[in-house]
Amino acid sequence: MDKKDIIFAIICGLAVAWIAVDFLGRYGRIFFLIFPALSIIGLWLVDLIGKKRLFVRHIGRFVLVGAFADVIDIKVFQFLFWIIPLYLIFKVVSFLAATFVKFWWNKHWTFEKYEKKHINREVVQFFIVTLMGLAIDVVLFYYFSRVKTGISTKLWIELSIIFAAIVAAIWNFLGYKFLVFKKQ
Repeated sequence: MDKKDIIFAIICGLAVAWIAVDFLGRYGRIFFLIFPALSIIGLWLVDLIGKKRLFVRHIGRFVLVGAFADVIDIKVFQFLFWIIPLYLIFKVVSFLAATFVKFWWNKHWTFEKYEKKHINREVVQFFIVTLMGLAIDVVLFYYFSRVKTGISTKLWIELSIIFAAIVAAIWNFLGYKFLVFKKQ
């Protein structure tokens, strides 16, 4: 783990804490200490394990980049919506901004692929994998949220969001690793 890894981990932790404050108000301020520390510790652990299992290192970095991109998505949307309340247009803009962040950080940091030789192909493949991940997320959320369970509807819908996001994230990780940023 080098200096830039630690800095990015701190930035990611602070960004996620920023979202926590949105939900928890002043009680969420403690997360400005907790999340950066957890990000550094988590990154250190996956780098330690990743010395023997590169796959683990990639997964840990992918999760950190994903968390950071989610914050970009949320905050860009909130800012644009604050200016002019246009839900769908600004959601598209925030999604694209987050996708750009995910592309750059996954290419250069998670999978450490620095060459620019096939950048156009990588961008197209990245967006295709990401859009397929979005479709998987939406379809699975719809399916899971329609399943009848013995728990409250509100809780089940929230769990459906999580289940769908996990499956979509697995799809995205595998697509990025083995298709978009595969080592030649």
